[in-house]
Amino acid sequence: MSYEWKDKVVLITGAANGIGAAVVRQVLEEGAKHIAILDVDETSGVPLQDEINSKHGPGKAKFHRCDVTNDDQLFTAFDSLVKEQGIIDVVINNAGIMNDTPNVYKKEIDINVTALITSTLKALESMRVDGGGKGGTVINISSVTALSQSHWVPIYAGTKAAVLQFSNCIGKEEYFAQTGVRVVTVCFGATATELVKSTKLGSLDKNVTPKFMSEAFEAKLYIQKTESAAAGVVSAYKQGASGSTWLATRDLPVRDITDNVVRAYQILGEFN
Repeated sequence: MSYEWKDKVVLITGAANGIGAAVVRQVLEEGAKHIAILDVDETSGVPLQDEINSKHGPGKAKFHRCDVTNDDQLFTAFDSLVKEQGIIDVVINNAGIMNDTPNVYKKEIDINVTALITSTLKALESMRVDGGGKGGTVINISSVTALSQSHWVPIYAGTKAAVLQFSNCIGKEEYFAQTGVRVVTVCFGATATELVKSTKLGSLDKNVTPKFMSEAFEAKLYIQKTESAAAGVVSAYKQGASGSTWLATRDLPVRDITDNVVRAYQILGEFN
């Protein structure tokens, strides 16, 4: 089954800049009706809102200053969107940080896992057909770090593995048949965002500096453009079955890796 963005009402977290902002622009080009831009970065979010409304017409986008770890702020953004637009069709949980330092890692877990789960459940509450909704789609953003093992950022990798497992399980056909809400996972490869800059990175190892990590990432990894990662989200929405996993990396077209993920879990669980 094919899905289209035209006339859809969309909410996206972590959307003021980087991949999130690129998704906003591309989704509006696809003909979305309205997009709610959630972020703590007001200095980037408001100009993005104004840019969109200037280009696509008044009321196409609205910035909501929102700390996704604050349930009151998150739920207010959801409720405000429903009140204004009457419905939410798509929720994209994109907000995330990569900082394993001892004083930040709990915030990393709160943003990458807890807030994402809370937002997904709020979306389900609003959309599910067995609760009076009209169905919809949740797209949760994971990472290639959920598909491999590395000592670099073990907590970050753990959060993204949690996103993958949670999204796959809650997106299973048995649940989708009940709720009418697709849950699709997109795993990004290394992308040219603030996430991999030395000002944002952090390691558990006090001897590993953010500058060293940033330079190592750039030297060892293919860093794709933000527009390529965003295009992966746009395409995965159009094609993805509920519970599916998609890989957007190396500036390549997004690829369905669901069979690989399912097979990997089957191997891991074969001794149960």
